[in-house]
Amino acid sequence: MIVVTGATGQLGRLVVEGLLEKVAPAEIVAAVRDPAKAAEFAARGVQVRRADYDDPASLTAAFAGADKVLLISSSTPGQRLAQHEAVIAAAREAGAGHLAYTSVLAADTTKLFVAPDHKATEEAIRASGLPFTFLRNGWYTENYAQTIAQALASGSFAGSAGDGKLGAVPRADFAAAAVEVLTGEGHEGRVYELAGDEPFGYTDLAAAITAVSGTPVTYQDLPAEQHRQLLVGAGLPEPVAAMLVDADRGIAEGELASTSGDLSRLIGRPTTSPTEAVTALVKG
Repeated sequence: MIVVTGATGQLGRLVVEGLLEKVAPAEIVAAVRDPAKAAEFAARGVQVRRADYDDPASLTAAFAGADKVLLISSSTPGQRLAQHEAVIAAAREAGAGHLAYTSVLAADTTKLFVAPDHKATEEAIRASGLPFTFLRNGWYTENYAQTIAQALASGSFAGSAGDGKLGAVPRADFAAAAVEVLTGEGHEGRVYELAGDEPFGYTDLAAAITAVSGTPVTYQDLPAEQHRQLLVGAGLPEPVAAMLVDADRGIAEGELASTSGDLSRLIGRPTTSPTEAVTALVKG
């Protein structure tokens, strides 16, 4: 039995859809905080079980009979590690034979703002003794949907990534990698650095938006502090602005790209190209 946590989230839904193409619905458990949101999966024969990261008892019940568990990382800063530790404990109690975790690129060495919780989670998983796979996901191209919409409206977008490049791809590529790990063989003990085959910079992104939409778009590179002030002035909360500026620092320093080739090998095809990804976002 394969348990997917956060199964009604943007990544989790894609993983469940991918699993449905490879295994019987009854072998999939969609572990979700609100089962009502997973009614479509239940109607297709997927087992839907309540699993709240903040309610350890619910996790224990949801993981009963689990052979494999995919821990999709929490999006709650400040609580993420404790939530992950509760999932790890429940997976161990259930006797799961494999725990896969969606981490972040180079979690053990990167300076990215989001990395400490991921690094600590990886350490906790190793300490648990559970067979594991770390899916160190890079950036999602969907992260730039709002940027693209704003650029199409104004003709430009700003950032502080300099000439750095990132290996962002759509969530669907990362979901396909998770499906392979959950249904394939030989992934235990592996750490996969997952990123696109074609790294691109913000100037490349502007050119792709222009080519796809026919609307001229340019990229304006700013000093980090000016970028932060611009974001705050646009109404973003300080912590969110700080995280976005830090992401651009990571891009500038090469922390959001990888030459490992792990992602394309796992999914058995080239990763989605930047042009394809931008086309999907521009055309909706």
